[in-house]
Amino acid sequence: MELRHLRYFVAVAETGSLTVAAEKRLHTAQPSLSRQMRDLEYEVGARLMQRHARGIELTAAGRVFLDHARIALLQVEAAAEAARRAAQPPRASFAIGFLTGFEMEWMGPAVGLLQESLSSTELTITSQQSPSLAAELMRGRLDVAFLRPEKNTPGVVYLTLLHEPLIVLMPADHPLAARDAIPPEALAGQTLVGVPNSNSPALRAVVDAYGARVGVDLTPDHEALNLAMAISLVASTGGVSVLPLYARNLLPPTVIGRPLAGVPPTIDLALGYNEANTSPLLKTLLSKVDELKFRVGRTRPSGR
Repeated sequence: MELRHLRYFVAVAETGSLTVAAEKRLHTAQPSLSRQMRDLEYEVGARLMQRHARGIELTAAGRVFLDHARIALLQVEAAAEAARRAAQPPRASFAIGFLTGFEMEWMGPAVGLLQESLSSTELTITSQQSPSLAAELMRGRLDVAFLRPEKNTPGVVYLTLLHEPLIVLMPADHPLAARDAIPPEALAGQTLVGVPNSNSPALRAVVDAYGARVGVDLTPDHEALNLAMAISLVASTGGVSVLPLYARNLLPPTVIGRPLAGVPPTIDLALGYNEANTSPLLKTLLSKVDELKFRVGRTRPSGR
């Protein structure tokens, strides 16, 4: 089994099509890719995918193999990155990642705590989806990230910063906007805007579990790849969306948020880092996590 087999398999699994993976991702001939996948299944000793006219569907074995294949590829990238860094002259740098939207509350306090140590250090900031941040921590390209605790991220340590309640977003003129809090049963029959499992697995799992608990199907009618897209879809479709409280930071006047009645579901925000990271700045930040949480809590508007 070679690394290219893993890369080919991940591409096929993510696109759901041998043809699309061959043409758009791998730039190879589809018959050749099909042979590679058959060779891989022979090597593994199990059927990894079912082939249909509309594309491919992973078997139970294929889904398990996909998780391990992704981890293996990330670890190879991490090894290459570590080798490149070792071959270069040492340079003081520190890279922080934020789940998009959270930099508005957490970047200032975090950088402020490190200010004295940053005078001779190159600081880089990135904003991405949580799974991408976790992958960058595994690769060693980020020193620390503010993200969701993600599964299948060996070597990454998560320190919980807060348990954030979910709220309901809706157009300002939506019939439910007149309520102070939204009972879960009021979501039934609404046009729902949600996030896909592919790039927001933690949030998707929390929303689905909440729907199952309250007996309301919260399967989205429209999927948004990021927070800005979700807000735009709420405004344009007249639908509603169940999202974390921090979404309020990005709302236009035409979209409002309301709390869920009763005990709302919550989702964790964590400080993540690679346990192999020996950065002195990381050590400093970890020693000041309590102070960081205090500073952020102090700057939040009352009632949030």
